[in-house]
Amino acid sequence: MLDRVRELLAGEEAWVVGGAVRDELLGKPVVDLDVACRRPREAASGYAEDAGGKPFPLSERHGAWRVAHRDGRTVDFTPLPDGIEQDLATRDFTINAIARPLGGGDDVDPHGGRADLAARRVRAVSDSAFEDDPLRLLRAVRFEEELGFALDGQTEQLIRAHAALVARPAGERILGELVRLGPPGYRRLGELRLLAPLGGSLEMIERVEGAATPELLLVAIFGEALERLPISNELRRYARTLLRAEPPSDFSPRAVHRFRRSTEPWTLDAVQLFGGGDELVEAVEVARAADPAGPLVRGDELGVPPGPEIGRLLALIEEERAAGTISSRDEALALARKEAR
Repeated sequence: MLDRVRELLAGEEAWVVGGAVRDELLGKPVVDLDVACRRPREAASGYAEDAGGKPFPLSERHGAWRVAHRDGRTVDFTPLPDGIEQDLATRDFTINAIARPLGGGDDVDPHGGRADLAARRVRAVSDSAFEDDPLRLLRAVRFEEELGFALDGQTEQLIRAHAALVARPAGERILGELVRLGPPGYRRLGELRLLAPLGGSLEMIERVEGAATPELLLVAIFGEALERLPISNELRRYARTLLRAEPPSDFSPRAVHRFRRSTEPWTLDAVQLFGGGDELVEAVEVARAADPAGPLVRGDELGVPPGPEIGRLLALIEEERAAGTISSRDEALALARKEAR
């Protein structure tokens, strides 16, 4: 990526800025590139043509453009109207406010980002950083967790003072930060008073702390309030399934089957969410291992007209099979004849 950008912008003022410089200085792989230049739209179009991607505006207001590679990597081109130091003064944190000349040369680091990297510290570039973009309240916590850094004292005070702004950014941007947090990050949001304004709570976090996926964490932290965010239909189904789940009354094959029928394929996540314990986990795993390869009968073999009745009878047959009261096709058909309405 970088070589292509160098060729494209040879002879022009252009700087690599932000996370790319930070990650290289930390010895981490550089995945995404952020280039500040005089003509970002033209640069994005030229790069996209060469790289086989498609440019699109990141911000109509600020004039930033992005080119996305098929493998998920991105190259952003941001405007440079008043010089690199002015650009860096608008950045979020000092560790992201280091610039490197695209054509080679010494880094520009007016805010002490290198020193903060060495000290493993997240420090805001300016006192207005969180008013300028409240999403930075969440990004600060994410950087703490992802990098293993700590907020400096003044930055933490600024976050606490501006915590009420945390819900202002667009829901897509908020969700994009939340899905990158683990349990320590959510606990930190709670400490900094950033969680409640988003509708979140730490009440259930201990239940899912072990091996929680980002999706399970979102459900545990936000519950029904998760639907205030622009989540996907799949995540909405997942959340509703888990939040409506009721633990089985016992560990009998029939009770476990009914529980699975209402929660699969996310049954074990539901167990974790309401603290079902190891015994229920084992019962679910035993039931899954015993799942038959196919049904005893098809719907068109039941001898009833098409409609909801077929689904009801098939579900009944599946339950009785799981409970061990029937095991053959003839028994299934006999049950259907007996129970048909």
